[in-house]
Amino acid sequence: MVKEFRFPDVGEGITEGEVVRWLVKEGDEVKADETLAEIETDKAVVEMPSPYAGTVLKLHFKEKDLIKVGEVLVTIGEKGEAVPEAGPAPAGIPAARPAAPVQAAAPVRAGEVLATPKVRALAKEQGIDIGTVPGTGPAGRITEEDVQAAKMKPAEKRPAIKIKAKYDLFGSLERIPLRGVRRATAKKMRESLDKAAHVTHCDEADAGALAALREKMKPEAEAAGIKLSYLPFIVKALIEALKLHPTLNATLDDEEQEIVVKKYYNIGIAVDVPDGLIVPVVKMADQKSVLDIAAEIQALAKAARERTLDLADIRGGTFSITNVGVFGGDFATPIINYPEAAILATMKIADRARVENGVVVVKKTLPLCLSFDHRIIDGAEAARFTRDLVRFLENPETG
Repeated sequence: MVKEFRFPDVGEGITEGEVVRWLVKEGDEVKADETLAEIETDKAVVEMPSPYAGTVLKLHFKEKDLIKVGEVLVTIGEKGEAVPEAGPAPAGIPAARPAAPVQAAAPVRAGEVLATPKVRALAKEQGIDIGTVPGTGPAGRITEEDVQAAKMKPAEKRPAIKIKAKYDLFGSLERIPLRGVRRATAKKMRESLDKAAHVTHCDEADAGALAALREKMKPEAEAAGIKLSYLPFIVKALIEALKLHPTLNATLDDEEQEIVVKKYYNIGIAVDVPDGLIVPVVKMADQKSVLDIAAEIQALAKAARERTLDLADIRGGTFSITNVGVFGGDFATPIINYPEAAILATMKIADRARVENGVVVVKKTLPLCLSFDHRIIDGAEAARFTRDLVRFLENPETG
């Protein structure tokens, strides 16, 4: 049956609104309670949930159009049904109600209720709004049997209208939809916090030798068209440390209650994109040179920002790195890329004042922050891992 959903009275003296955004299109199948559109009034942005399930037969307004209370917003029915021309909302008729069935006999004006005085009196006696009763008689006329059937039918539960305030006590508000990568990132972070026992351990490496080696290799990298950052060197040092501390390259099988140690090294590199984080994976990183890793990170990061990554590029990681240092900072508490056991945040390499043998000296240092799943890794093991990672970073040519 064709059903019209009219823009309802949302209270506070609102008489009209602007269609900000349609969340469905004609031909879509919708469920009851599914949000159809966002309507902006002078007080709020209102989400309009569908009172019916079915096929969207017609959207009666375009985005940016003004709609008045009582006007038909959308017509819903069964696929292929004809859509009657929407008329004005009759006084006293609910904003969302079934329209009369479309039949060849005696056309009915949209919103008109066909019933005899006797049937109307019966409906009033039974406490039934006759405008909500679908008619089965000729041309959609409501019969006594229709009223009795409506009495036996449980009251229709209408979905609540959601109102989003445009301002609060202190000023105006902007609402940004949680969509796409940002939505996926939020879901992944919440899953990690819900399932893993997060602890963060911080340490610091003398980055002098690392900086010197990078400068030494830059000409070779530039000749190959590779931008050489510190990250490939950190990946190589990380892998050596993981070999000594394999439980950090693992996952926890909750069902079997087993720690599953990975015997390969697929290192995820968190890439900052405008609406979230994407973590492409350098596969079999232990079998690649520093320049190979640098070239692959460069290609993966570019593909991540251009949204051209293949699904295989973001799967199979065993350990992740998030390079916070490119934006600055000394410390962070990264969230584990679940179900991995740990993640390393590399901070900004910079000159810092340190004390050696009772003397203050300036050294180029690299702060490291390791978040790990305490269900798999104890604090002492995390500290030993970080200590070995520091050792390999401080001796990059021999490590």
